[in-house]
Amino acid sequence: MNTGGRRTRVTAVRIAAVFSAVALVLTGCAGEQVTGELQTEGDVAGLPVTHFDSGLKDGAPTPDLKAEGATDSHADQLALASVADVTDYWEKEMPRDFDEKFKPVSELLSYDPTSTAKEVCGANTADLAMNAFYCPLNDMVAWDRKVLLPLLEEKFGEMAVTAVLSHEFGHAVQTRLGEKAGIDDNTSTIVKEQQADCFMGAHMRWIAEGNSKYFELSTSDGLNEVLGALFMIRDPAGADFSEEGAHGSGFDRTYAVQLGFEEGGARCAEIDQAEADERITEVPFKNAADRETRGEADISWTTMEYVQMSLDDAFSGAGVDAPKLVEGDGTCRRGVSTPPVSYCEQDNEVNLDMTTLAEIGQPADQQAEMTGQESPDAGLGDFAAFSEVASRYVQGIQKGVGAPAKGSQAGLRTACLVGAWAQYVNSPNGKGLYLSPGDLDEAIAELLQPRSLLAADIEGHRVANGFARIEALRNGFLEGSQACTDTYK
Repeated sequence: MNTGGRRTRVTAVRIAAVFSAVALVLTGCAGEQVTGELQTEGDVAGLPVTHFDSGLKDGAPTPDLKAEGATDSHADQLALASVADVTDYWEKEMPRDFDEKFKPVSELLSYDPTSTAKEVCGANTADLAMNAFYCPLNDMVAWDRKVLLPLLEEKFGEMAVTAVLSHEFGHAVQTRLGEKAGIDDNTSTIVKEQQADCFMGAHMRWIAEGNSKYFELSTSDGLNEVLGALFMIRDPAGADFSEEGAHGSGFDRTYAVQLGFEEGGARCAEIDQAEADERITEVPFKNAADRETRGEADISWTTMEYVQMSLDDAFSGAGVDAPKLVEGDGTCRRGVSTPPVSYCEQDNEVNLDMTTLAEIGQPADQQAEMTGQESPDAGLGDFAAFSEVASRYVQGIQKGVGAPAKGSQAGLRTACLVGAWAQYVNSPNGKGLYLSPGDLDEAIAELLQPRSLLAADIEGHRVANGFARIEALRNGFLEGSQACTDTYK
């Protein structure tokens, strides 16, 4: 995020709070600090919120599949079960969605990029660490069993491996569908990748609904792990979605997965260049200064003054007294505290622990994330910290208009309003701040943190499933504050 100039990809108007006026009296013991319980009400795209260990089922069958180079390692066992499962999915769903029989892929390859090199699809496996891919020349799905798959499982769990291989099968599906998915030699990379992410989302729903004989997926932590893995494998800030090889920002990729999860594979095949041009947020840095700083601003009281200005202007249509940002220890003298940022109702103030916010706001190290070697000094980025502040600011706005402030709907409304604020910042109307490439991804990274306040109610109780959290932020960003009012009541 930066101060000063403007860049716009969406049209926004000043945010006006139009919540239903509901009387609410908030209570809290003096000095009480809330660590944040999980709110499990509601559903996940029509499915119940479930909690259990996700991954291979106990007693899952051994798939009747062979892959060149495969070993008896757990990584390969997991990969082969994933391939068998996604094959089962498409054998059942392709005739229903596309009136076409699914033909299994011709070849499977497991390789160790640190060992014997092999030429495959015009490249050497020694150069393909941290990769899984579909090779149309051989109709082959291949995976790095030594580096990528163990890292995915360690960081996110077994379902992350299944999700990545499901994405690669999405490209095989495109090859089979051809014009039914609008795919030809001229189709851009971003359209192909968005479709493949979307196809993977449709497969994940099939598992979550209990249709898989190999895997089980909870709609809380399990789906969070899938989204987290996909988010990690995103393009760096400043990439351009029109470039060859573009996969999309984390914001764009999670959108596509959720689209498939909610609407199914037939909808995925409808993603085309016009849709990509309309909604993809991935854009390059607009000037040399932004490229040099990677769009990151210092987390200081000076920048917080810009945040205050931006929030005040964005929510000026609410007709309530705006909360004031104050520097402190992130707690309230009275009532409930949610450090490192607390909305103090009695004083109508947002108390900030600037030291902790500065740690959150340090630039992320995406390359280190991809190798499992995160730097202790790395954070999530400036907009992650600013979004935490905005999430507590909008508590005062919601209280002022009489909207319910507790529970999962209040938490999701909060995330939605943070998204609506981001939309406003990104518009020509925004004052003081403008979004830089990567800022929306920083907000999603914060949303996926266990301690995040972005989708938490006034007492810091956060919504259990990351799917709903991300969807709420996106709804606010794409549709504005009216969507927050209409959707989260």
